[in-house]
Amino acid sequence: MNFCRPLALSFLLVASVVTPAHAKSKVAPVTPAATTAELGKAAPAFTAADAAGASRSLSEFAGKIVVLEWNNPECPFVKKHYASGNMQALQKELTGKGVVWVSINSGAAGKQGALDGAGAKAMLAEKGSSPSAYLLDADGKIGKAYGAKTTPHMYVIDAKGVLVYAGGIDDKATSNADDVKGAKNYVRQAVDELLAGKPVSMASTQPYGCSVKY
Repeated sequence: MNFCRPLALSFLLVASVVTPAHAKSKVAPVTPAATTAELGKAAPAFTAADAAGASRSLSEFAGKIVVLEWNNPECPFVKKHYASGNMQALQKELTGKGVVWVSINSGAAGKQGALDGAGAKAMLAEKGSSPSAYLLDADGKIGKAYGAKTTPHMYVIDAKGVLVYAGGIDDKATSNADDVKGAKNYVRQAVDELLAGKPVSMASTQPYGCSVKY
């Protein structure tokens, strides 16, 4: 009996399942992390289409105070501020002082509150909302760069382009429109302090609302 043949066959089977070092998959290069928002640092740059389809960028507002508002028109917490007229009044008040107000919708297609251009224009007209721009961020790039977690999640960028406030719109974390009255509005406070040449006294608060539907 020839005992060499089984031994040779075993060797071939083992060799067939051992992957040579040079044949291993190459490690994919590491992609540098995207710039993310950090209080006291330059606000992340962004470009997105607005409700009219025009390309808008943060850079076009250089030299101005900018308020960012994450928006989902179907969120009960957003409805609280729009049904009461609170958000629209704040928009008019601050833009009247030369502040830029940018509303951003980071809802992915098919998710609650997601809008296309026509839908956004119709919503703005219905609500009587007048932001400086309403941006469509369906891929969530802007929202994730800023770490936006809720609607509304509010940010204030000073005239030098530095992020100076991030958090809730006020200190009443409810969806009850009656709670707007008497609430301490953190966004107004931050902007008024900047306009008075003062540092923002409360740079960070807890945001509240519906989760952003990325």
